[in-house]
Amino acid sequence: MADEPLTSSQPSPSPPSSNAAPLGHSVIPIVNKLQDIFAQLGSQSTIELPQVAVVGSQSSGKSSVLEALVGRDFLPRGSDICTRRPLVLQLLQIKRKPDGTEEEYGEFLHLPGKRFYDFGDIRREIQAETEREAGGNKGVTDKQIRLKIFSPNVLDITLVDLPGITKVPVGDQPSDIEARIRTMIMSYIKLPSCLILAVTPANSDLANSDALQIAGNADPDGYRTIGVITKLDIMDRGTDARNFLLGKVIPLRLGYVGVVNRSQEDIMLNRSIKDALVAEEKFFRSRPVYSDLADRCGVPQLAKKLNQILVQHIKTLLPGLKSRISTALVSVAKEHASYGEITESKAGLLAPYSFH
Repeated sequence: MADEPLTSSQPSPSPPSSNAAPLGHSVIPIVNKLQDIFAQLGSQSTIELPQVAVVGSQSSGKSSVLEALVGRDFLPRGSDICTRRPLVLQLLQIKRKPDGTEEEYGEFLHLPGKRFYDFGDIRREIQAETEREAGGNKGVTDKQIRLKIFSPNVLDITLVDLPGITKVPVGDQPSDIEARIRTMIMSYIKLPSCLILAVTPANSDLANSDALQIAGNADPDGYRTIGVITKLDIMDRGTDARNFLLGKVIPLRLGYVGVVNRSQEDIMLNRSIKDALVAEEKFFRSRPVYSDLADRCGVPQLAKKLNQILVQHIKTLLPGLKSRISTALVSVAKEHASYGEITESKAGLLAPYSFH
């Protein structure tokens, strides 16, 4: 299954601007397909698949980051907990039509064959599917929702959006909701195959970030964690996040990216994500403290970084993954052979007991 892309990928890391997108097209869909198969089987497989888990406290800006990566509004929003089930979000880059027009749509694994061209309908389906499993009053469940978004405006990335770390129970939430959410998050990020996107708002105490703290528990050496610092435009006057972005406070091998979110007012006034990205670029260019950190700032840089890191991560893990799947196939084939063949006479004996 994975032979063809494995032989076609480059043996050594490619420069960021050269092969990242074509390589992403070759290896990321393989892992996406495996994730879909395991999800449909309800498998408690011991085979761990490479993925990126998005963690952060409630209202840290996780939803805004994910929507900016897609370029469309499609996630439930509100002042309290919105992500109440893990959302596996597979972004898949497609080509524009021959006439230059573009088509963007979403598909849910639980609704095979149905395409959602209206991103408002995608939001409503996420809400409805969340309520089907987690109830309508702020309950949380670890059963995944799986959504693919096809667009010419995305890079191939697969992310798992996890419920935000919360402190105070609301609605039907149990008194130990914070511990439950932390346990759910840890079940993903403790796996060596999982990259961690730790989202922290700049207008909070960065040194005591919930996201960096839980990521540090799972990845104490900082080898698998990418830091995202949101809301840089609303930090207290006279302060900045430069030293954090440079990794001088809490070092991470994969580094940090700073972003500027749309404000709640922007969202209420239907300010487009496209306009917000233009404003974000202007913000970083016009601030001397950030102007020389172009490679660490902005949603487009985050998309490129995630794509490149995920591709390289998959390349590193694919040989072992291929070996484990091959071993599992051999084991299943032996088990299947041990049952023997159903002979014609046996089949005839079973016929009277068929269900009609």
